[in-house]
Amino acid sequence: MSNHILIVDDEKAICQSLQGIFGDEGYRSASAHSGEAALAAAADDPPDVVFLDIWLPGMDGLETLRRLKQNHPALPVIMISGHATIETAVRATRLGAFDFIEKPLDMDKILLATRNAIEFGRMAAENRLLRDKARGPEITGQSPAIAQIKAAIEKVGPTESWVLITGENGTGKELVAGAIHRLSARAEGPFVDVNCAAIPEELIESELFGHEKGAFTGAVAAKRGKFDLAHRGSLFLDEIADMSLKTQAKILRILQEQRFERVGGVRTNVVDVRVLAATNKDLTAEIAAGRFREDLYYRLNVIPIHVPPLRQRPEDIPLLAEVFLRQAAARLHCEPKPVDPRAMEILQRQPWPGNVRELKNLVERLMILSSGPNITPEDLPAEMTGQQAAPLGLPAEIFAADYKDARQAFERLYLEHKLEQFNGNISQTAEAVGLERSHLHKKLKALGLRAGKADE
Repeated sequence: MSNHILIVDDEKAICQSLQGIFGDEGYRSASAHSGEAALAAAADDPPDVVFLDIWLPGMDGLETLRRLKQNHPALPVIMISGHATIETAVRATRLGAFDFIEKPLDMDKILLATRNAIEFGRMAAENRLLRDKARGPEITGQSPAIAQIKAAIEKVGPTESWVLITGENGTGKELVAGAIHRLSARAEGPFVDVNCAAIPEELIESELFGHEKGAFTGAVAAKRGKFDLAHRGSLFLDEIADMSLKTQAKILRILQEQRFERVGGVRTNVVDVRVLAATNKDLTAEIAAGRFREDLYYRLNVIPIHVPPLRQRPEDIPLLAEVFLRQAAARLHCEPKPVDPRAMEILQRQPWPGNVRELKNLVERLMILSSGPNITPEDLPAEMTGQQAAPLGLPAEIFAADYKDARQAFERLYLEHKLEQFNGNISQTAEAVGLERSHLHKKLKALGLRAGKADE
């Protein structure tokens, strides 16, 4: 079924002209010549896009816009006017206008705005479906740090405050940003994420702000930037410290004024976005080094949220592993494999330089490559098992004992583990621990330990 467009203008000639253009493009269209008629038409046959004139008899365009958005919150409304000011455009944007086009109307701009509005509506519908599937924050863990992060998300999500999320690569900063968006009044709008570190410096302004046709070599058509695409929603700027100072200045202006120009353009675009930023760098150090603007830092750092590295919250690893195992099993169309407690203890002792992302990748690899019904220490990478002294950890009693007793208790745990590792084989165990075979025999006897089987 073709998209339906409602045109609201007291000039019948404009309505007829636009209806002809839309008909040629395969759209359905209808017209109304007053605000009251527009509200009735939208209620009777809900449109996908509305073109609304600012100056209408009786109920003006801004009041009509307010009521339309009240009755149809996700409806994209494009304002048109021949005598509007920047202040009027700002008011319209705050009331929920999707775009603003000045008269005399240009057919190319009208059609581009129409396509953008229809795409916006499609994205909003997809966001609603995704939100219905995952209503809560997609953040897994039982550590105090994760509990604090979830509490912060619950508080800051419904506000309009800007948020600065810090943490190492792979800790899940984008999950925090997504959870904030889903809990906000903007959840019906788009969530647009930008990895600033992945965009070449010469292209980042075009990516963020868009460009006009002919703005540079290769710009064969106008393009909307990420700020445009995030209108009435949230824009997640990941690795914001990787932007140049020039781009940082433009970001600051948008935060202050909610307006910008496309690359190669002169028209000022008004936009309504909530910016969520993230970085893996120490921004205070970046400021001191002259690589990050101090005023932008204070503008963004309204609500700081820090995501600690995985090595500082090992109690989260069992839950994370369980989630990742289920996800991997679903993709592989098989049952998830439980992790042996000894293997889990090893996982909890790792430094995890890649954080949650590294754990997720490892779990999927183990699901595919492990041959048994469970994931055991033998399935783990050699560099992990080689780092472990005792997979079951050190009992608290060891640290409460004096040196002599603690040393003896540790030796017992250590040799028990090594014997188990080599199935009780004395020769192999002696070689692994660096002792003569006879010396190991004496040590085992002194500790009350015995090999599980004869040497082979």
